[in-house]
Amino acid sequence: MEIIPYLVFSGQCETAFRFYEQCLRGKIEAMLPHAGTPAEAHVPPEWRSKIMHARLVVGDAVLMGSDAPPDRYQAPQGFSVTLQMKDPAEADRIFHALAENGTVRMPIQQTFWAVRFGMLVDRFGIPWMVNCEQAPA
Repeated sequence: MEIIPYLVFSGQCETAFRFYEQCLRGKIEAMLPHAGTPAEAHVPPEWRSKIMHARLVVGDAVLMGSDAPPDRYQAPQGFSVTLQMKDPAEADRIFHALAENGTVRMPIQQTFWAVRFGMLVDRFGIPWMVNCEQAPA
């Protein structure tokens, strides 16, 4: 079994996933707009270029997402996409890239459990936690 986060956007899925692909050094494996699919008839004409399904692979991890039509979109709440990493410099790099034009909820810093930990909401409204745990004693 895999547990795969599925993010819902209000029209910026493609932009967000292209940014995540660069920031997380992953690869977009799918970016399917509504146009040309049976779903095309169920969205307004101006929404047909919006993303029905996206899939980003980063190492062994997968992140999926789509755009919700304006009347069905709800802002994300009650979760964070957590990035667990071993390299503190990489944790800092990714945190600062995701935080650009977003909202930092907790600056990335050393904590009692981690060499680096921080929380933010990115420019697309997605909540993230970046965690770089300390090596076991």
